[in-house]
Amino acid sequence: MNTKLPARFWIETVLGIVSAGCLALTLVRPQWIEIFGIEPDGGDGSAEWRIALALVVATAALFTLARREWRKRAS
Repeated sequence: MNTKLPARFWIETVLGIVSAGCLALTLVRPQWIEIFGIEPDGGDGSAEWRIALALVVATAALFTLARREWRKRAS
């Protein structure tokens, strides 16, 4: 079995970790986006929930793609 994983696997894994970290930050401190002076939702918090939902989707997709690369390499 060739254990050398392609760069695509590592890129997807690192981006998945970054996305998961941003998701955690959004869930713990939802007002982080407002440090840039941007208040897209007028302060009601709906933008933060949309960001969290998008990060959940991105994290799941990236880890699914990385898993697919892992399994392809393992077989």
